[in-house]
Amino acid sequence: MNWLDKIARPKLKALLGKRDTPDNLWIKCSNCGDMIFHRDLDAADKVCPKCNFHMKVGPTERFKALFDNGAYQMVDMPDVPVDPLKFRDEKKYTERLRDARNKTEQKDAIVTAHGALDGMTVVAAVQNFKFMGGSLGMAAGEALIKAAELAIEKRAPLILYTAAGGARMQEGIMSLMQMPRTTIAVQMLREEALPYIVVLTDPTTGGVTASYAMLGDVQIAEPGALIGFAGPRVIEQTIREKLPEGFQRAEYLLDHGMLDMVVHRHELRDTLSRIVHLLMNKTPSTTDSAAPESEEETPSDDDTPNAPKEEPSSEDQLAEVERQSKLAGQTP
Repeated sequence: MNWLDKIARPKLKALLGKRDTPDNLWIKCSNCGDMIFHRDLDAADKVCPKCNFHMKVGPTERFKALFDNGAYQMVDMPDVPVDPLKFRDEKKYTERLRDARNKTEQKDAIVTAHGALDGMTVVAAVQNFKFMGGSLGMAAGEALIKAAELAIEKRAPLILYTAAGGARMQEGIMSLMQMPRTTIAVQMLREEALPYIVVLTDPTTGGVTASYAMLGDVQIAEPGALIGFAGPRVIEQTIREKLPEGFQRAEYLLDHGMLDMVVHRHELRDTLSRIVHLLMNKTPSTTDSAAPESEEETPSDDDTPNAPKEEPSSEDQLAEVERQSKLAGQTP
């Protein structure tokens, strides 16, 4: 160790003090590799300004962007058995659950809330890919069923944001059972004539795609989202053929009739508001106050002030005199 390390550096450190610099000020786009300042990325709703790539967004950001003034109420999820199969691979399943809960501060992969969307009550559920890949387990299945029951109770539409790698292997057959259970929950909404809107985000695959993710009354996807059952690489290895360009991406599925629309994240809230108000046959609250004014601005012809009245012709006057004379029994 030289004199610079012994004398100069400690004195400089004591003089300047410790500097705590966040390591996430710049975020690299996984699509184009461009470095984006974190504030600029937050202002763009996690959409890359260079390549328009839609990055993954968690439940908190989804709820704030959806509900009026970012105000909403969380819904408590029912408890389910933890590790029913006593599963273990490299780590115990209970340890993986604990790590995922500490990382996301969520109970499981699906989070539900309710609030107002342009004045109308809606129920929203968001699948968080950061929680064990958004995998479908017993807790996630119960969360979706709870969301459907709440929507029926409040007579409100249900909006679901999907993002998942499929069923949760640590729960085995218990996870696969959630596919028909959630399908029944969607059927409950249809029997009550309540809209069920699905927003598919990147990625939505596996058993989630094979069940509730593709059962929406309106199927919406974000640009470039990967949507399918098996991944493209698995399909290529199975059929031993090169897949078309953009296979299983949102735009490809839209062209082939599996989606109703592909909507940019900046336009998603307005699109959802129009759809749910249309399906519920209601008018957004932002236009309710303008309706009476439009009626007042279009008065009838009889109420128009200072409108010139037409004088009756001489023939009309004579006919009126004859009519009144006949009624009175007089001869004009």
